[in-house]
Amino acid sequence: EITEENIKELIEKIDKIKSEDKVILAGNIPKCINNNIYEIICKKLNEKNVLFIVDATKELLMNVLKFKPFLIKPNKEELEETFNTKIETKEEIIIYAKKLQEKGAQNVLISLGGDGAILLTEKNEVYYSNTPRGQVINTVGAGDSMVAGFVAGYLKKKDYKEALKLGIASGSATAFSAGLAMNEEINGLLKQITIEKI
Repeated sequence: EITEENIKELIEKIDKIKSEDKVILAGNIPKCINNNIYEIICKKLNEKNVLFIVDATKELLMNVLKFKPFLIKPNKEELEETFNTKIETKEEIIIYAKKLQEKGAQNVLISLGGDGAILLTEKNEVYYSNTPRGQVINTVGAGDSMVAGFVAGYLKKKDYKEALKLGIASGSATAFSAGLAMNEEINGLLKQITIEKI
């Protein structure tokens, strides 16, 4: 049971976040929490110029785009749900990802599972990445690993191609592992990943 007091404590912690901090909001929220909680948090983060990432779906995602998240990461199915349409081609993925940018998202990373990923950057660049070869053992945590790898890659070099490469390697390495991937497994996949501008 999450109480009003718990929510108050969370907001107090958010209020202590500084502009140099990074925040990742991921997943759905329990039914006992008001579904505007992401909006409350993102508004505060935006006012403090905090770099924040949102990995959520439907209204949770759409309602925070106005606060200009640094990165959002819907997969292809979530993109179809958001726009209530069937998406068949890379070109269509790009069209709908651009709509999310128009609503405020700075960078949009669309994961395509075994088919790689497409990244639209705030600089109007579009990149496609393949997926490395490997046996999928467990996809739990792969999306979170992809986001973590992307953010780590970006913070290290401020380069979107490198961020995408590390994100793909991290997500894939976790999918190829029984648990979360370790650094050695992630680095072992990097040489298989090719990033192309489209």
